[in-house]
Amino acid sequence: MRRTISSAQLIKTGVITIGIFVEVAFNKSIFPSHMDSMWIFLVWCIGILGPVLFLFCRQRCSTSGGLPPGPPGWPVVGNMFDLGSMPHKTVAGLKKDYGPVVWLRIGSINTVALLTAKAAAELFKNHDANFAERTITEVMKVHDFHKTALSLSPYGSYWRVMKRIMTVEMLVQKRIKETEPIRRRCIGDMVEWINKEAKAAAGGESGRIHVARFVFLASFNMLGNLMLSRDLVSPESVEGSEFFAAMIELMEWSGHPNIVDLFPWLKWLDPQGLRRNAERGMARTLKIVGRFVAERLKERQLGGGAGKDFLEVLLECEGNRNDDQRHNISEHELNVIITEVFLAGSETTSSSIEWAMVELLSHPEIMRKAKNELARVVGKSNKFEESHIESLPYLQAVLKETLRLHPPIPFLVPRRAIQETNFMGYQIPKNTQLFVNAWSIGRDPECWDDPLSFKPERFLGSKIDYKGQNFELIPFGAGRRICAGIPLAHRMLHLLLGSLLHEFDWRVDEIGKNAMTDTRERMGVTVRKVVPLEAIPRRCSTNFPSE
Repeated sequence: MRRTISSAQLIKTGVITIGIFVEVAFNKSIFPSHMDSMWIFLVWCIGILGPVLFLFCRQRCSTSGGLPPGPPGWPVVGNMFDLGSMPHKTVAGLKKDYGPVVWLRIGSINTVALLTAKAAAELFKNHDANFAERTITEVMKVHDFHKTALSLSPYGSYWRVMKRIMTVEMLVQKRIKETEPIRRRCIGDMVEWINKEAKAAAGGESGRIHVARFVFLASFNMLGNLMLSRDLVSPESVEGSEFFAAMIELMEWSGHPNIVDLFPWLKWLDPQGLRRNAERGMARTLKIVGRFVAERLKERQLGGGAGKDFLEVLLECEGNRNDDQRHNISEHELNVIITEVFLAGSETTSSSIEWAMVELLSHPEIMRKAKNELARVVGKSNKFEESHIESLPYLQAVLKETLRLHPPIPFLVPRRAIQETNFMGYQIPKNTQLFVNAWSIGRDPECWDDPLSFKPERFLGSKIDYKGQNFELIPFGAGRRICAGIPLAHRMLHLLLGSLLHEFDWRVDEIGKNAMTDTRERMGVTVRKVVPLEAIPRRCSTNFPSE
């Protein structure tokens, strides 16, 4: 049960809080090293406002009987300073004291976190519609990105139309299969890039390469060809390089924690400058995408085109819907949808493959089993093709186990309560932010034997999958707002990891081993290792060179 706080305790807490704030103003050690003068201004504001809000806090404590249990927070800031640099791990640890549903107040934002598969199942089976809206951060609002992107747009007619286009017209098995040669070519390019880089690195006596970087570049090119029928990472593509740089900048600004999201009354100030920087980054990105679309429209007028890439599908869908699905896609919406595909697809893919390689290099016997399966099914002298995926149960198990332990977005995309909801006996107020902690669920001992160990064998002969029906494994979410790109992600992840293992033998030196054992993570668009994996590849002598 939630603790009752007396007036004396509340006043004492307030005095301590102000004392801490005053100390912080002169000693920035509590905050990250990049804290600037605006943070100090915020600290003083909170310190001054703290006493004013004591009465509010007392009233809040006395009327919170119907809320889930959770740790007591400080006045004004709530549990903000309790979460640390890896909040998904901190929040997961609260289950021991407070159970599977935990209440938090992060700044001024009321938040409920679900920490077990049972709680997730209750949400997605019985309350999915009540939590169908998204929590929108300040950076997401630039150029109305939050109103247009499928993953963020309000739950309504526009969302339903775009969901249907994505799942019925674009990301269906038939169309994905038609684009298989594109992905195969991009994989061939990645293999040659790695081979060339490894040879150059060997000349410097290290031989190490940054694995995730090459996977990211290959993923970006795959998406570029699927969406726009063009290589976007290529020495010959000036516009592609410009778009790549713009997307990297946009991901950087999107991944920063923003104090405005916790204290909305500061948005006019934009103390970290994230809104301004994101505005510029998004404008630059959308302008480049707009040029790509304009070029395609001109080609269509001249009777040309680029076949059935996803841009062509979007353009064709514009006038081909029945009355209850009529929505003319504007130029701005088209540009945002394309941008969203790159934001959602490239970073999550490269992050997942990096974690898979870390686990495999940490468990050589598992890597050996995966490589032996590839050699047996594919053939040592043959190229790994997407048609091989269904015949590789151990490779599939490796990826499932990776996603269980390392979901790319640990809290998924946060949801928001549309209305007050009775959830598992608790009253969840309207507009409460909802975290589904997929990281915690993947380690739930009620669902998994030896949950902290990397054991792909647990999935052999099991029907558990990550497509939203098994709530103990939901790295891509579940319910109405499950990731629409799962069919494509399934192919890309297996193709990338399978090709890395089939084309190269991998090892790490002492520096690489130190990086692997450093389990620190950084929060951004996805969760990545603070120290990236650098491994040493050696081309398998039995493989033919790429053409």
